[in-house]
Amino acid sequence: MGQLGPGEESIAPPRDTVLFEVPPIGDWSLALHGGAGGRIQELATEEREAFEAGLSRAWDAGAAVLSRGGAALDAVCAAVEQLEDDPLFNAGRGAALTTDGDAEHDASVMDGATGLAGAIAASRHARNPILLARAVMERSAHLFLVHPTLSLVESWGLETAEQDYFVTEARRAQLARILGDGLVAPRHGTVGAVARDTSGSVAAATSTGGMANQEDGRVGDSPVIGAGTYAMDGQAAVSCTGEGEAFIRGVVSYDIVARMRYLDAGLADAVTATIAEELTAEHASGGLVSVAADGRVVVAHNSPTMFAAFHDGSGLVLRT
Repeated sequence: MGQLGPGEESIAPPRDTVLFEVPPIGDWSLALHGGAGGRIQELATEEREAFEAGLSRAWDAGAAVLSRGGAALDAVCAAVEQLEDDPLFNAGRGAALTTDGDAEHDASVMDGATGLAGAIAASRHARNPILLARAVMERSAHLFLVHPTLSLVESWGLETAEQDYFVTEARRAQLARILGDGLVAPRHGTVGAVARDTSGSVAAATSTGGMANQEDGRVGDSPVIGAGTYAMDGQAAVSCTGEGEAFIRGVVSYDIVARMRYLDAGLADAVTATIAEELTAEHASGGLVSVAADGRVVVAHNSPTMFAAFHDGSGLVLRT
């Protein structure tokens, strides 16, 4: 069996759920994640600082929108766009590579204010997949597009990029280790954000490069509304990361909102129950960020680690 590279993750069985709950602070809320994973060793200081810097930039981008009274949808897209541009994270540039050595992207957004959503899968041309998912929601009659074409991306005025932009040397090396040394392909690695704006509306956005060495055309939970992403005003917004197939089977993001809507559960209780019943009980791991209609933030995972950023009232918390 090959060895993991620096900061690299592998499959890990679920652990006891780690949960952070932050009561409402101010008149807006924001939380984001950079992927849950099976990494069991500590990151080197330089690596940790690089990941923290990326998370901080993304949080600042979303916070800038919310602090000037902007919409939750704009905030989550701004935050995720930053993470897609950072090659450290498995989304946009730096996405995990398919078995053929290509980068394919999945992404979705959902606006709790309108109930509208947009999603894309197996995208190869849009520089920022999250903006393409939003364009599907706002500029088409559809909700979910697979293999969006270059001509479509260009017709919507979105920035495009070639495969050479998305494919990094680190991801090439990862794929080579998997193919040559028998390294187990990690099933984690996604970015996402949730927000509540000053008007009380919520939104969620999720973006990923999928699994390393996945078959061409494989789609995980990130673009599936109700699995990796869900938002409903009056309830909550949720963005997930982890073993995608398990999140799809458990419709995890919707299950959390449904527990709140129909069982009158609080956000923390809903998250705890869903992770226990839909992930841990099924021997699957992952995590999520969520925000309730009142601005309460809950960040949780049953994987060994999860990159995340949220404000706890005294300062920005960066989890690496």
